[in-house]
Amino acid sequence: MFTPMGRRLLRVRAAAVLVVALTGAAGCSSVGDDAAEVTVTNQAPAPSGAETTTTAVAESSEQTATTAGATTVPPTTTSTIAVPPLDEDRPVGALVTPTGVVVPVTGGEAGAWQVETPCGVAATVTGGEPVRAAHVVLDPGHGGDELGAVGPTGLEEKQVNLEVSEAAARQLRDLGFSVVLTRTTDLRMTLATRAEIANRLDAGVFISVHHNAEPDEAWPGPGSETYYQIASEDSKRLAGLLWEELVAALEPFDVAWSADTDAGAKYRLASSGGDYYGVLRRTAGVPAVLSEALFVSQPEEEALLRRPEAIEAEAQAITDTVVRFFTTDDPGTGFTEPYPRTTPAGPGGGASGCTDPPLE
Repeated sequence: MFTPMGRRLLRVRAAAVLVVALTGAAGCSSVGDDAAEVTVTNQAPAPSGAETTTTAVAESSEQTATTAGATTVPPTTTSTIAVPPLDEDRPVGALVTPTGVVVPVTGGEAGAWQVETPCGVAATVTGGEPVRAAHVVLDPGHGGDELGAVGPTGLEEKQVNLEVSEAAARQLRDLGFSVVLTRTTDLRMTLATRAEIANRLDAGVFISVHHNAEPDEAWPGPGSETYYQIASEDSKRLAGLLWEELVAALEPFDVAWSADTDAGAKYRLASSGGDYYGVLRRTAGVPAVLSEALFVSQPEEEALLRRPEAIEAEAQAITDTVVRFFTTDDPGTGFTEPYPRTTPAGPGGGASGCTDPPLE
């Protein structure tokens, strides 16, 4: 089980050492108050116009929902990674249902699992693949009729979030990490269900993947934002590492960048004084961040997000962040004091109007 102290010890005293191939390779309408290889990468993403070789993002729900069948990426170098062991004796925390939907398990046993559906309804599922623990839970934001931000030519944030999460999951699994995605297809989920998956699995890291809208101004580099849980030093460190990796991975692309003037690793307070974002507030006890890597609302950044090499680069940044979080004491950088925000981040994330998909 990943206790707070255990997480710190695992980063410096990991038991399972694997020799692996390392690969080369944000306001968004993310719901707020109501409502995550070293890869030490030796290949930077190619700038605009350069010839590149990329690996296609996996589209199979079955592949991305389980730890088996991950796509193998041609290696560029070899290193050893200390992957923390998982407590496989803990109770089942989540279930990949026969239809590929990931749901938190609240009780029951094989043949009669008690679960919480994507819309937050109690249900019983007879089949599926149980999961007891995970190093990483990746949360592709939005889904279904909750589109998220939409670019000027129609690129929907929900799809980009899923593509990046799938690519990062593939990279991390190739390294030996156990990864669970909160959704593996285009479906709607409540914030409570997303967070409960991470809580039930006692995840080592939870990263909610988003892409932004409505920047303040032009910016000299990527305007990436990472939000952390205000009461968690582990979450803050994770946000600082992810901000570093996102900026480093995206800078080589030659586009006109945009940003909010407080871009960086930061928090956002609710009127009550706690975390504004629901997925951060509801995952207290799990190191969690919400990532806003790029502005899908901006023409050049939207066009960049249509390129497979940009998806792979963002995913690699997530992978590198996870590796550094577990295997180093790096503190992260990019911390900034956020300016006060009164405009809601956007609607959605609740159960009203939500329709559950078939689970069997």
